Amino acid sequence: MIAQSRPFGQRYAFVVVAVIFFCLLIAAGLRSAPSVMMVPLEESFGWRRDVTSWAASIGILLYGLTGPFAAALMERVGLRRTLLGALLVMSGSTALSLFMTQPWHLFLTWGVFSGIGSGAVASVLGATIVNRWFKTNRGLVMGLMSASSATGMLIFLPLIASLAQSGGWKPVNIAVAVATAALIPFVLLLVPERPASIGMVRYGADADDVPPVSPASQGNFLAHTLNTLRRAAGTRVFWYLFATFFICGFTTNGLVGTHLIAFCGDMGIPEVQAAGLLSLMGIFDLIGTTLSGWLTDRFDPRKLLGVYYAIRGLSLIYLPYSGFSGTSLIIFAVLYGLDWIATVPPTLRLANEAFGDRSGPIVFGWIVAGHQIGAAAAAAFGGTMRELQGNYELAFLIAGMTGIAAACISLLINTSRPAFDPEPQAA
Repeated sequence: MIAQSRPFGQRYAFVVVAVIFFCLLIAAGLRSAPSVMMVPLEESFGWRRDVTSWAASIGILLYGLTGPFAAALMERVGLRRTLLGALLVMSGSTALSLFMTQPWHLFLTWGVFSGIGSGAVASVLGATIVNRWFKTNRGLVMGLMSASSATGMLIFLPLIASLAQSGGWKPVNIAVAVATAALIPFVLLLVPERPASIGMVRYGADADDVPPVSPASQGNFLAHTLNTLRRAAGTRVFWYLFATFFICGFTTNGLVGTHLIAFCGDMGIPEVQAAGLLSLMGIFDLIGTTLSGWLTDRFDPRKLLGVYYAIRGLSLIYLPYSGFSGTSLIIFAVLYGLDWIATVPPTLRLANEAFGDRSGPIVFGWIVAGHQIGAAAAAAFGGTMRELQGNYELAFLIAGMTGIAAACISLLINTSRPAFDPEPQAA
């Protein structure tokens, strides 16, 4: 039972952020695990690279499609219940995969169930926490929570790469399952449903602040989620945001997150060293995404997105011609790392400006779904291109060109007027 009082006053919101940060971190570790399991699974079962890529693709796709429904479910049955259920599904499916012997077992555990579970512990969770617990400093807090995925790479990838190299794929599964289950008591003890549950208001709000109530908290949350999509899909700003986030997913966890270690392996770079490269990117993304949140509170988010996507596109075009020397890979890791998910805070701000605080998190969930559809497409695309051509060069060049296209699209976004009229506030 959550106690009805907490220390630190309004600053208790940062305790909640810390717990959610670690939940997002573990979810990021789970989603990055397939990238280091590809070679061990191929060695253990003889499964081809495109088979494991498609399993990862399913997980990424469901990770994104679950988001908007999870955001509505958090309003309907409660954030804590949704989060606890997601952690149980993530831990259980990962543990269950220890017994897999056929490709469909991989598709079911690491694809379907882990995708659904981790999809509820994703950017939409961060957006919901930001809107519930913060009146001010939203960009900075969203930047911190978005950076948790980089920190997940930073902490998990070298560890699980070492486990995979020394013990195969099973120690990786055990580590992820145990780490996920360990978070459950912290959520139970430290995360209230909302500030009002402990007699507080949002951070930075006056004592008489009344936070917006989503229509999803009443009625059929599935119908509301789909209705919100229908209304948002009738606006131009939604499709611009959806398209840029599709490309964001295509160029990050879909291609780089899934295939960079294998790409480095093709170039003679050991798995642990390649995982260290991703970890270096994680360090710089932790810096870049947090800074992006601070910048989002102060500057035009459209221009920020334009700069971020342009840098990302040029970095991906550079990589195949870098020679894969130590110096060139460090240059890539720094440039690309600073930009890994720096796009999240400005995208969330634009979604809230266009669709309001009440509908914004659900619309943002659908935009994140676009991110994961792009990531799923890139995960499958990268594996297929590798099998067809014998290398990843063209896949990374195409991804770089899509980054340049996203930079141009970002400058077309206009949120000066609400995208649609808000639904009536529930009495």
